Parts: sequence; C-alpha cells; structure tokens
Amino acid sequence: MSRGTLAFVGGGEFSPGCDFDAALLGECGAAEVVVLPTATAYENPAKLRGRAEGWFEALGAGCRWLDVYRRADAADAGAAAAVREARMVYLTGGSPLHARSTLLRTAVWEALAAASAAGATVVGAGAGGNVLCDFMVDVRGGAFTLGLGLTDELAMISRADTLSAERISRTVRLAPPGLLVAAVDERSALIRRCDRWEVSGDVVLYRDGARIGPEGLPE
Repeated sequence: MSRGTLAFVGGGEFSPGCDFDAALLGECGAAEVVVLPTATAYENPAKLRGRAEGWFEALGAGCRWLDVYRRADAADAGAAAAVREARMVYLTGGSPLHARSTLLRTAVWEALAAASAAGATVVGAGAGGNVLCDFMVDVRGGAFTLGLGLTDELAMISRADTLSAERISRTVRLAPPGLLVAAVDERSALIRRCDRWEVSGDVVLYRDGARIGPEGLPE
C-alpha cells in the first residue's frame, strides 16, 4: 500500500481553485511534476497539456508530460523511469476504465507504486483518482469494479457536483460494508498524508450507507 501523500481531486485539475497543489508541491519538494494523462487519451490531451504546463509554471515547477495512452506506452522503460524517480506524479481525469486497462500490470504502474512506497506524492484527479482505489466507481452506472489498488482505504466519487443526488445515493448504497466513500467536487480534494487527513473544498464522506463527519476518516 502507498506510504507517500495521496490526494484525490474531484476534477477540474490545473485551474483556479486547486490551491492545494501549491501546498503539495512545497511539501514534497518537487521541482518538476510528472503528469500521466492516460485517462485523458480520448479527450484532447494536447489542450490539457497546455493548461498543466501553464499551471505548474505559475507555481514555480516544471511539468513533465508523459504520453502514456496505450499499453505499449505504459511498457516503455523511459516512462517508467521518469515515474519511479518523480517526487510528485499527477494522474489526470477522463476515463477510469481506459486508465485501468492501459496501466494494469505494466512497467509504468509498477514504477508509480514503487515511487509512492518510497514517499512520492501521488495526485489523482477525476478518473485519475478513481483508478487509484482498490474499489473503483464505475462511471457508467455508479456501481463498483476493481481499480488499480494503490489504496484500499476508500473509494472516490469524482466530479460529485455534476452528479444527481440519486446517482450518488446509488453508489453509496452499493458500497461494500465498512468502505469509506468520498464524494469530491471539482476543484476540491481529500488528502491523506502519513499522519493525517485533510479536506480542501467540498467533500462529503459516507460509510455503510450513511453520511459521516471527518472524524470517520481512517486512522
């Protein structure tokens, strides 16, 4: 399981309101952020790349964009080395199912898990956050499927502010007993550091079908 900081961003990455990125950068000491846009493969990644580069430049950091969109890309030794050596890795939003099928049991994913275990900060925005979880919310209907399993501490409902109350309620009802479910709005984040959890923006937590307060976060 992960030992570095994990941040689950609801979506809307690389845009005003994501003020937590500056703190995450400062804490991990990253001069450059490695971005994995795998989930964005079919959603104009070039446009998002420009936004990411401008965003991190304004925060005083470089942006290393890795074109990992297919399983062949995820097997690339150079991409895996860049991820393994990173102090901060950022997974973008899009399709969690594509991200899972592309990264599962590949060199890039093994490198990400190793970097996290060594203390790197891993940020998942939207689909990029969904896929980090062992229990992944299936965006096609709100039920659960298997993610990549970097953490088993929670499942994430991303872009919660764009979903109906009925859709969120269905996911909460279908969650396995005892599983923490975090409904995270765009430009909001649930952050797990080694010694504490932090909520930035609008995040609603559920367990066993009921809404809970921050005191219900794992120790």
